[in-house]
Amino acid sequence: MKKALALLLIALISLSAVFAGGSSESAADGKTTLTWAVWDYATTSYYDALIDAYEASHPDVNVEVIDLGSADYQTALQIQLSGGGSEFDVVAIKDIPGYNNLYKAGLLADLAPLAERDGLDLSLYGGIIEQISIGDSFYELPFKSDFWVLFYNKDLFDAAGVPYPTNDMTFEEYDALARQMTSGSGASKVYGAHYHTWRSAIQLFGILDGKHQITDGGDYSYLKPYYEMALAQQADGIVQDYATLKTSNIHYSGVFYNESVAMMNMGSWYIATLITANQTGQSDAQNWGIVKYPHAEGIEPGTTLGTIGALAIPSSSKQQEAAWDFVKFVCGEEGGKALAGTGNFPAYQIPEVKDIVASLEGFPQDQNSKDALSVTQLYLEMPLHDKSAEIEVVLNEFHDQIMTGNMSVDDGLAEMGKRVDAVLAN
Repeated sequence: MKKALALLLIALISLSAVFAGGSSESAADGKTTLTWAVWDYATTSYYDALIDAYEASHPDVNVEVIDLGSADYQTALQIQLSGGGSEFDVVAIKDIPGYNNLYKAGLLADLAPLAERDGLDLSLYGGIIEQISIGDSFYELPFKSDFWVLFYNKDLFDAAGVPYPTNDMTFEEYDALARQMTSGSGASKVYGAHYHTWRSAIQLFGILDGKHQITDGGDYSYLKPYYEMALAQQADGIVQDYATLKTSNIHYSGVFYNESVAMMNMGSWYIATLITANQTGQSDAQNWGIVKYPHAEGIEPGTTLGTIGALAIPSSSKQQEAAWDFVKFVCGEEGGKALAGTGNFPAYQIPEVKDIVASLEGFPQDQNSKDALSVTQLYLEMPLHDKSAEIEVVLNEFHDQIMTGNMSVDDGLAEMGKRVDAVLAN
């Protein structure tokens, strides 16, 4: 603990030095300077793309980035904003628990009145605003949206003489296709599908109907059909064994790169990763495609789940209007186009996004893959909740117990409900 506190103090001292340098420079050129807190600046391509686009259309503004790092980003950000000396005008919000903590501490400005004043069409965020609202207010605006799709290997399907997956596929059809595409044995075996060890790879199937939230507690029996499907596939050798994947620390990228799986449900972030891997020779899966996430009967195709990246304005900022102008830009149409140009997906829904991403070198040149980029409804993997971090621990624990066979599906889900209820009651 002492070591962690010491490192944090060193980081904060370094930040103070950065701020001092930045203030002097901005005063010299006479421009308005906005300071933006982010994480992993050096390894994230879209930050510069967004800043360049904004500064090109706002030549009287400089945007300075302060990188707080990734591991303890939300903690460092809250300490800075709580200290009273923060000079941040805009902050990136990394996750829902962090957003909730900053809101509860009174550190963020309410963006709802500004959005209403300026006539923002909040429906173009695909239902996300409703999920991050607190009463009639919201304190962040999403700019990036990662959503789940189904990746597949075209060469493996062609070799098997099996038609490709479609953009309107029920879970029953998906299961049948995975079984049809399983072949071989040993090192040359091809698995019909793949689930990474994240609990979300299976649990999220159960909330696509919009009737349940993973933070509800109580009865989690709605997850039973999906655990039973995955366990049956595992027992029949249709997917790789969960325990083996976990103990061997096998990454999902590798199994798709080496063409040992025909289909894999994964987030849209993997598109840019796979394109790069193919261009650099890391991957053998050169001929691939994507389709929309499978869905239950009666659920509209394109209903999926995901995570968001968002921007907020600290209540301490002395440049609220200028900060809001930047937030609107990054989280709107122009920022969305700049983001899409890096292979990432904006939260703001505009028709051009599909064309921009689909035109990237290395993206599959088929209509189904392009159409898979359209989202009908996006539900957050972890919804806004005071105790989301504690609930996540419980969900992970019993996902592990069920998938390793240490508990039956019924017992695991029943205990999961009891434990989440205990968290909610405290």
